[in-house]
Amino acid sequence: MKRYIFVLVLILGGLSLFTSCRNDELDPESIFIDPEYDGPDPTAYSFLFDRWLFDNYLIPYNLQFRYRLEDVGTDMNYNVIPTSYEKSIDMAVLVKYLWFDVYAKVVREDFLKEFGPRIIHLIGSAQFNPANGTLVLGSAEGGLKVTLTQCNELSLENMDFANEHFFKTMHHEFGHILHQRIPLPRDFRLLSPNFYEPFSWQERSKEEAWSLGFVSPYASAAPEEDFVETIAVYIVSTDAQWNHILTMASIQLDPDVNGRELIETKLDMCKRWLRGEWNVELDALRDEVQIRQANIPIDSLRRQLTDNYPLD
Repeated sequence: MKRYIFVLVLILGGLSLFTSCRNDELDPESIFIDPEYDGPDPTAYSFLFDRWLFDNYLIPYNLQFRYRLEDVGTDMNYNVIPTSYEKSIDMAVLVKYLWFDVYAKVVREDFLKEFGPRIIHLIGSAQFNPANGTLVLGSAEGGLKVTLTQCNELSLENMDFANEHFFKTMHHEFGHILHQRIPLPRDFRLLSPNFYEPFSWQERSKEEAWSLGFVSPYASAAPEEDFVETIAVYIVSTDAQWNHILTMASIQLDPDVNGRELIETKLDMCKRWLRGEWNVELDALRDEVQIRQANIPIDSLRRQLTDNYPLD
């Protein structure tokens, strides 16, 4: 008898809960829309963005472009926030324009489909490491995933910042993906064996790093970082910026080290490795990137979404 009473109580409680849910009125205002946002309607436009990502990343490159922050896909040691909707659009069209389209034109259309990452994940804020005062600008995980951080700071008004934090990072992380498949030249590791500082590289100034034969302080962290930084810095640096690095590297802070000669030797080894192992001409990649980044048609790139998927 007690069992039947208990079942009856559950049924009546469920009916009561159902009735109360039906009487509640849902707020038509989305909690995900910033009240100060004056751009396109995110509710309608977001679907267009997802379709654009489907057609421009998933279909041609078998790649998921994840702009909605996924906590399971982040390093739990950092407190991070999502990338804004507008910055996500800009990052998506620019990554395609300055990376994927470049390889498709200069190397071959399916090169990044075959060897590129399978996931690009955007994080809006920086990943700051208080232990050593460094910022994690990006990461490449097992050749499958590239994470770009600090995406909410993207601004084409400051191309040097954009290159340092995003576009150089793309080429840097892709360099890791390539050398994880085919090891970097063994002789490269012998060029600066006494000057790598995996735990204190951040204490070096640019001038010191250049004089020791590194294109950046981070390049002096390890041979692998040195290798991919040489490639990435060379690709995004203008002629004036690259010549400045070589000029400053000529100033010998250590009498036994010719920084300029070392950088030029490392660059030559990177070029020969990319040509011999991957059939990629580094100078051709750089030339195309330089042409594109000198005049980025950001408005027309953004219009791809609405032009290709007009609202009925």
